[in-house]
Amino acid sequence: MFERIAVAYDESPEACRALTAAIHLAKRLGVGLQTITVMEKLPAYTAFATGADPAMLLTLEEDRAKFYAIVAANARAEAERQGVELEAHLLDGESVDAIVKFVCDHKIDVLVIGLHRRPNRVSSLWSTVYTIAQNVPCSVFGVH
Repeated sequence: MFERIAVAYDESPEACRALTAAIHLAKRLGVGLQTITVMEKLPAYTAFATGADPAMLLTLEEDRAKFYAIVAANARAEAERQGVELEAHLLDGESVDAIVKFVCDHKIDVLVIGLHRRPNRVSSLWSTVYTIAQNVPCSVFGVH
C-alpha cells in the first residue's frame, strides 16, 4: 500500500522523532525513504554583512549549503544504521509550498511529519503541519 514514503525533516526534535518513525515504517514495509528538507533563507540582516564585504554573501550561502548537507548526511546515516535506503532532498522556497509540490511531483503515498506540542487546540489549527495535511494528496502520519 505505501511504497513511497517521505518525511519532512530538519534539525528540530520533532523532525528527528518523525525520521525515527519513518525509518521504522520503511523498514517494516521493505521500502526506501525520502527526506524533504526545506532550507531556510538567510536572514535579512545578512544584507548588512555584504555592505562590509561583498564576498560575504557567497560565504554565507556556502555555509548554509554545508549545514544542510550535514543535516541530510546525518539522516542518511541514521537510516543506513537501520538498514533503510534513504534519498535526501534539499529544497528552497516556502515550507508548505515546497513540501506539497514535492509530495505531488514524486507521488508520495505517505508523508511523515513531526508534531509540535501546542498549549491549546486552537493554535494547532493554524499550524504548518495542518496546512500541509490539508494540501497533500496522500496520507499524513503525524508523530509526537
